[in-house]
Amino acid sequence: MPKKQQITKEMILKAALDVIREGGSEALGTRAVARKLGVSTQPVCSQFSSFGELEQATYSEAVALYNRKTEEAMKDSDRPYRAAGIAYITFAREEPQLFRWLFLRDRVKNPTEDPTQLEPFLALLQKTLGLSHDDALLFYLEMWTVVHGIATMVATSYFDWNEETMSRVLTDFYLGLQSRYHKEEPKQ
Repeated sequence: MPKKQQITKEMILKAALDVIREGGSEALGTRAVARKLGVSTQPVCSQFSSFGELEQATYSEAVALYNRKTEEAMKDSDRPYRAAGIAYITFAREEPQLFRWLFLRDRVKNPTEDPTQLEPFLALLQKTLGLSHDDALLFYLEMWTVVHGIATMVATSYFDWNEETMSRVLTDFYLGLQSRYHKEEPKQ
């Protein structure tokens, strides 16, 4: 008798991400994941004690995927801050359903992560632009508003700019902010 296939957590999480990719976050469910794997719900239920646990693990897996893509883009770039923005927009284009689930949803269920996650970006802005911590935070939030807006429009098919256009818009906005911050009088 052939040995039964062992369904691992990794296999379940990959299937769960695929379910979301194909049908959006509302399609995620124990039965949908089991169907994607071609098994009964038993292997899924044996790895995750509840749907909430499966959903949270899938969410964490989606965050890890996004973080890996961003880190790779930043590592390979001579302009890592710009690369992070482009990576966010690219994630919206390549993974629109995962992007919607991670970034276009009510934050009550999964509140914004630890604010110290911004510190590497703020340190980068402080170093490259000579900004104070407070100014770096405001600069980041202003740039983030533009990046998130573009990514949202890409993920929702409002428009689909090519990388050259995205880069130009982000560069123009960055340089405009940079100019404004360098024209302001130093704060006492």
